[in-house]
Amino acid sequence: MTLHPEIAKFVAGLPAPAGGPLDPAAMRAGDEAHVAPLEQRLPLRAVEDVTARTEAGEVPVRIYTPVEADSYGVLIYFHGGAFFLGSPETHDHVARSLAKETGLKVISVGYRLAPEAAFPAGLDDCYAVTRWAADEGESLAWNGATLAVAGDSSGGNFAAAVVAKAHDEGFHRITHQILYYPSLDLDFNADRHASLRENAVGYGLETAGLKPFNAFYIDSGADPADPLVSPLKRTDLTGLPPALVLTGEHDPLRDEGELYGRRLREAGVAATVTRYEGAGHGFVQHFSWIPEYHQVFTETRDFLNGS
Repeated sequence: MTLHPEIAKFVAGLPAPAGGPLDPAAMRAGDEAHVAPLEQRLPLRAVEDVTARTEAGEVPVRIYTPVEADSYGVLIYFHGGAFFLGSPETHDHVARSLAKETGLKVISVGYRLAPEAAFPAGLDDCYAVTRWAADEGESLAWNGATLAVAGDSSGGNFAAAVVAKAHDEGFHRITHQILYYPSLDLDFNADRHASLRENAVGYGLETAGLKPFNAFYIDSGADPADPLVSPLKRTDLTGLPPALVLTGEHDPLRDEGELYGRRLREAGVAATVTRYEGAGHGFVQHFSWIPEYHQVFTETRDFLNGS
C-alpha cells in the first residue's frame, strides 16, 4: 500500500533539513509550539501534574484519570522523541486517548533528556516511576492488577528496557508491554534490517537521519551493544510480560519491532504484532486523528483486556 494520502500530504510539506548540527533547545521549542490549547484537548475526569519521589530522584509525571471509579488499572507511558525531544505536554493527546479508550489511569513520565542528562538517567526515571506506581498503589487507587508500560519510538525502547530490567531485578508486577513503532536497535547499519533500506527516503523519518538524531543519547554514554540501549540485542526474552507491538508499513524501524515480536513468541511470550498499512514512523503521535490509525487505542484496549 502507498503512503496514506494525509501522511503523504504532510511529508510533501516538510521543509528540507537545515544544515549544521541539531539544536535541541530550538527543536523542543518548535514541538511545544504545536501543542493544542487546553480547551481543544480531549476532556477527562482529571489531569494533574505531580512529582513522583522515586529512587532515581524527583520525576515530574502527569496523571490522567479517565472516569470516576473506586480503582483503576495503571498504564505508565513513555513519550518518544529520539531521547532528546518530547515531553508529557507534546504527547498529551496520546496519553489522553490511551486513558479514554482503555479506562486505565495513565501516568506520563517527564523523564530526563539527553544530552543534558547522560545515560542512563532517562531510563532510570522511567524504571523508577514504574516501581513508584506499584509502591504508591493505594494513593493512585491502583486495583493491584493491571500495571502496563507503553511507549512510542524511543519511548518504546524505554518500555522494552524497563520490562527487561524489572525481570532481572525480580520485580514481576508489570503485566503488559505496549510498543508503538519502537526503536529497539541503535546500531544503524542499514544492512541490519530490510526496512532501513526499503523505507530509507520519502516517508518522513529517513534512515540517514537516525544516527544524528540518536547521537545525543549515544554520545551521552548509551552503548548500542548494551541490551538496555538496544533491547533487540537481549539474548534471553523468556519470562517477559505479554507484548503488543505496532509498526508502520513505511517506517525504517518497522522490521526491528516485528523481529522483537517474533523473538518474544519464540521465547514463549505472548506477543501480538500489527503492521499498520500506509503508515510511516510517528503515526500514533501525529496521525491518530485519522480513523484507521486511531484504532491503535482500541487495539491497545483489547490487548489489555485479553480479547
